[in-house]
Amino acid sequence: MESIELKLSSGTLHALRSGAGRGTPVVCVPGLSANARSFDAIARELDPRHPVVRLDLRGRGMSPAGAPGSLGWRRHAEDVLSAATQLGIEAFDLVGHSMGAFVSMQTAALGPARVRKLVLIDGVGAPEPAVVPPILAAVQRLNVVYRSEAEYCELVHKSGAAQPWDELWKDHYLYELERVPGGFQPRTSKTAVTEDVIYGSRNDARAFWPALRMPTLLVRASRPLLPGTGFVVGVKLRDAFLEAVPSARAAEVDANHYGVMAHPDALREISRFLSD
Repeated sequence: MESIELKLSSGTLHALRSGAGRGTPVVCVPGLSANARSFDAIARELDPRHPVVRLDLRGRGMSPAGAPGSLGWRRHAEDVLSAATQLGIEAFDLVGHSMGAFVSMQTAALGPARVRKLVLIDGVGAPEPAVVPPILAAVQRLNVVYRSEAEYCELVHKSGAAQPWDELWKDHYLYELERVPGGFQPRTSKTAVTEDVIYGSRNDARAFWPALRMPTLLVRASRPLLPGTGFVVGVKLRDAFLEAVPSARAAEVDANHYGVMAHPDALREISRFLSD
């Protein structure tokens, strides 16, 4: 796994690159407060056949946020296209999770000739209202100093949403920690994440649906985010998306919004779709 610093007009974008296969390059875009390591399991699945580039969106992981007011789905999508260009990638397959799926749809709308295939992991439009509080609660871990890495991991782990913990999410959360006076703090910027939350409240990702002409796979988590809550992609939203986007099909995976990122069925569906 190679760590890369990309100097874009918008700022510095950090990426992880792996894989030496000759298949179409795959670019991965993480969710609202996630980072490149959320795609570890997917990258391992694709690496033998595809070069894989996993991005830290600005304000996440190792990427600085940049100037206030410079974020939002469109700005992130412009970063995705610029990053691919800087890496010498003209056409690529695009995989986005959660908010990263919104950014990926925006990217496909801005550069349809460059996106060969599109994978949307549990994100095509506004989530069900019952899952919004847990999503926003996850943001509260940011801008806090923790006494140890173990304390931070325990806080996230006990929420119960981030699973499988040892197989994927523990490494993801450790990746974003840095040592500061008094302990450890996530590098991911709460201010940047909040800016994207506000942007999302004012924009509807369904506006991108008519632009999706390329083969598209929706990987839907068929378990609630947390017991007693709801779905990030509900059945009605899934059906509306499939009706509006003739080039799309859906794969149902027996996992929640986090678990879908490492579930064997999801890995198999994504690998098969991108290998066709």
